[in-house]
Amino acid sequence: MLKVLLWLLLLVLCWPLALLVLLLWPVLWLLSIPLRLVGIVIESVLGLVFAILMLPARLLGARR
Repeated sequence: MLKVLLWLLLLVLCWPLALLVLLLWPVLWLLSIPLRLVGIVIESVLGLVFAILMLPARLLGARR
């Protein structure tokens, strides 16, 4: 809802810029998909490394 209100405010103040944003938003969203995938992969790898490093402690009964 906030994004819509901000876009409407931009439309009132500077309509050419608002139309440009409206046209370029899908392109920027498509360009951000690979970055999201890289973030998911990095988070998964770090979680796996953490789990491997904490395995001996968990086997001995330690709790997080």
